[in-house]
Amino acid sequence: MEAAKDIRLGELRNSFTTDRLLQKTRGDKVIWALVVVLTLVSLLAVYSATGSLAYKFYKGNTEVYLFKQVAFILGGLLVIYFAHLVNYTFYSKAARFVFLLAIPLLIYTLFFGVKMNEGSRWIRLPLINMTVQTSDFAKLALFMYLARLLSKRQDLIKDFRQGYLMVIWPVVVTCLLIAPANLSTALLLGASCLLLLFIGRANTKHLLLTIGLAMIPILMLIGAAVYQHQQGETEDLVMPAKKEDGALTRRVDTWINRVESFIYGSEDINTDAYQVNQAKIAVSKGGILGVGPGNSTTRDFLPQAYNDFIYAIIIEEYGLIGGAFMVFIYLVFLYRCIRIFKRCPFAFGAFLALGLSFTLVIQALANMAVTVNLFPVTGVTLPLVSMGGSSFIFTCLAIGIILSVARNVEQLEGKNKEEQANSVVA
Repeated sequence: MEAAKDIRLGELRNSFTTDRLLQKTRGDKVIWALVVVLTLVSLLAVYSATGSLAYKFYKGNTEVYLFKQVAFILGGLLVIYFAHLVNYTFYSKAARFVFLLAIPLLIYTLFFGVKMNEGSRWIRLPLINMTVQTSDFAKLALFMYLARLLSKRQDLIKDFRQGYLMVIWPVVVTCLLIAPANLSTALLLGASCLLLLFIGRANTKHLLLTIGLAMIPILMLIGAAVYQHQQGETEDLVMPAKKEDGALTRRVDTWINRVESFIYGSEDINTDAYQVNQAKIAVSKGGILGVGPGNSTTRDFLPQAYNDFIYAIIIEEYGLIGGAFMVFIYLVFLYRCIRIFKRCPFAFGAFLALGLSFTLVIQALANMAVTVNLFPVTGVTLPLVSMGGSSFIFTCLAIGIILSVARNVEQLEGKNKEEQANSVVA
């Protein structure tokens, strides 16, 4: 009898704790469900993509990366939970400070950051010895600050000097500081910001002028790639980057090579086209229904199968149906964030939720487009699905902020309903 009572007491305590947790969990329930679905997909895909790698480097222990991903997911869910409890007006107050902190961090990363993949993109935290991609922090800081500026300058947004210039300069500075180390991230971030400015009633002429100026270096990059390919055909020789060349020169060479590989293709194992070709093989093997969970073979040949090209592994194992399901998930996420934008009565919260959703969904679409060779290799991850890292944590923080806006919108709507009900009764 005492044992039965203890079991019942334990069940009551667990249910009470769960009920209290659910009561404190607010915001868009659909977004919460999408987060859970994406993290489950992440567990399956990362475990499959890293099985052979873990077996090779950890003497047969294939669960090492799985446990790491579980830890990142649990940590990310806690970040989402606590971030969504904070009133989103706090992010407006902190926006200026966070943005001013992001700028020197980007400058420090550019000159003194950890060099990986020919670019300085990370800083190493001294105590935990973990590398952090400062561009992810800068993206979050930029959208917080941009949402604040847009909300405060709606009356002047059509004016070029007092309105548009005041909201565009943070975008230009941030993108210019990110571009030398990660051009693709800078371009995607700039596109997300311009889309938010368009919705924020910025003058279309001003936006087109900005796009035109941004297209000049892009067209120069494409022209350099075409010229390099033609020179390679006539001379049958591609000149490698010299060791004495500067870091920026090497990065420009990398950009040109990526564009050239995207336009003309390449069978060289040392080029980005090799990754794309392996991704194509994975897609072709997957077919309609896929080869089944854990049965991928391309993961043994595809670099970054657990990170940048994890979408190829998903298609190989779950087929085009699985790939289409992933696109559907991100589009539903965007749709729910647009609903939050429409329902939010305050401009800052509306712009903040929409801007963060734009950058996450555009990043996801760019990652998937690279896999199917619709876009040059970018190096961006698939949000909430690629193997955990600083990008995963900052993605969770962005989603937590979006849910904070949704939670406060629900509270305001609840108060309005109560006031209406009381007025009817009175």
